[in-house]
Parts: sequence; structure tokens; C-alpha cells
Amino acid sequence: FNPSTSISYQLSTAGHVTLKIFDVLGRQIATLVDEQKTAGTYSARWDALNVPSGTYIYRLTNDGYVAAKTMMLMK
Repeated sequence: FNPSTSISYQLSTAGHVTLKIFDVLGRQIATLVDEQKTAGTYSARWDALNVPSGTYIYRLTNDGYVAAKTMMLMK
């Protein structure tokens, strides 16, 4: 993506949700979501205008559930 992307996710149960972006060294770059949500489909936008090109990991947590995926930023 370049320079922004949208991350879509679906929650099967309500709970506290966090969606964070990390670099490959494990440093947290951004927090896109950190709030209570009901079950449903959501989308969060990440504007990476001030971030260098590279591989990034986003991690979604929801009351015990954790998912992580990688993405590539190319400028």
C-alpha cells in the first residue's frame, strides 16, 4: 500500500478491541483501535505518510483472541 490502507475485521462477540501496528523489530508504531465494540464488521484506516517503507505487522486482540498479519509499505 502507499501511503494509507484500510484494515477490515469482523467481531463475533462484543468486547474490548485493540488494533496496533508494529515494525519488524517489535516496536509499536500506531494504535488504530483501543475501545469497547459490539459484534459486527469494522474497518480502521492507517495513514503511513510519515513512516518509512518496509514490512509492518498489525495485531488485533479481542478479549483473548489474537490475530496478527503482515503488510508491506512501498513508497
